[in-house]
Amino acid sequence: MSRWTQTPFAENPTRAALLLGCRTLLALVLIAHGWEKFSVLGLDAVTAQFTRLGVPVPAVSAFLAAAVELVGGICILFGAFTWVACVAVAVDMLGAYLLVHRGHGVLVDRGGWELVAALGVAAALLAVTSPGEISVDHALDGPDIGRSRRRS
Repeated sequence: MSRWTQTPFAENPTRAALLLGCRTLLALVLIAHGWEKFSVLGLDAVTAQFTRLGVPVPAVSAFLAAAVELVGGICILFGAFTWVACVAVAVDMLGAYLLVHRGHGVLVDRGGWELVAALGVAAALLAVTSPGEISVDHALDGPDIGRSRRRS
């Protein structure tokens, strides 16, 4: 049977729904942070903050962080180019941990690493599994890293 004639979510409806929920929550947090950097705070303020924190090449780093969070979040939300977006987010969060949050404990209200760790791990897990059946990648039969695809 062709994948176009299969009923939606035929492989595992629970898995499809959970992956959609994970993608949606991850994406909303990322989009909010990216939007804040571009539109609420502004890149000049983010650059100044990155400078104070000792982030290398602060203007470029501020733009890249904002772009990865906003554009990556949108891609993750729709499940489009998911592997690429998730790897970019995971690398961004690793950088945030190493350059800013390491050494401040766990709790985010004290500058800790809990948020960047949760976002980075969620992105990494999506990168090595799949965006699920409810995604642009699945609809286009794109790469599905980490699991074999049934072909008819």
